[in-house]
Amino acid sequence: MRALKISLFALLGTTVLQFLVVLISGSVALLADTVHNFSDALTAVPLWVAFLLARRPATRRYTYGLGKAEDLSGLFIIAVVALSAIVAGWQSVDRLFHPQPLENLWWVAAAGVIGFAGNEAVAVYRIRVGRKIGSAALVADGIHARTDGFTSLAVVVGAIGVMLGFPLADPIVGLLISIAIFVLLWGTVRSLGRRLLDGVEPDLVDRAEHALSHTPGVLGVERLQLRWIGHRLHGSALVRVDPMSTAAEADELRAAGAHRLGHALPNVEEITIAVTARAHH
Repeated sequence: MRALKISLFALLGTTVLQFLVVLISGSVALLADTVHNFSDALTAVPLWVAFLLARRPATRRYTYGLGKAEDLSGLFIIAVVALSAIVAGWQSVDRLFHPQPLENLWWVAAAGVIGFAGNEAVAVYRIRVGRKIGSAALVADGIHARTDGFTSLAVVVGAIGVMLGFPLADPIVGLLISIAIFVLLWGTVRSLGRRLLDGVEPDLVDRAEHALSHTPGVLGVERLQLRWIGHRLHGSALVRVDPMSTAAEADELRAAGAHRLGHALPNVEEITIAVTARAHH
């Protein structure tokens, strides 16, 4: 929650500074970057709401709680970012056919640098916190902010192009920024789609299997299922044990396996471990 609050106000501050330069310069490339940064700031709001919902306890209707709201908030994020790309692209195309003189180009370049600095600071913070708590949505938002920083540098390139006598450089850069936003969205859509279909990173499965298979008394891992619910892992596992094991030994084995999983996957909230004395194929 703290990461969302800090990044929200940091991006809003960056957006306000850039918008002031847009008013005095008329740069459509900077306008595109400003609109995009504003939409990025708004993406913190649905994540904020999702994290609040995830804190609610499970009920008889939602027996797993409301952690999936974090992934569903990604749908809103995608819609907002796509809308910003459409608006920026429309402004850029209009300026190509109806060019207007630009003023205060050095201020435009400075605003692009400000946009890069603000986005990079937010990106570093979101990615660090997202990885710490295991939130793919927050990490993806951080990577998105980092790429947005480079689109801000593209505004600087457009301003330099105008200074060198190529007035169409500004709307062309604005159009390229819009296209880049859609390209970035594709990666976000794929990541969100995997989450909504209960996809997990294969590395997590490998680490969980390694932890269970090296638990004393486990002869093999017959089945392992993991799923993300928000930024917490849930799942189940079936492990093979010695047919001569007693019920007490099986209980100790399950406890030991859960302990090892907790160290291998810090984001585990609950994994049910069952035991069997025969191999399943």
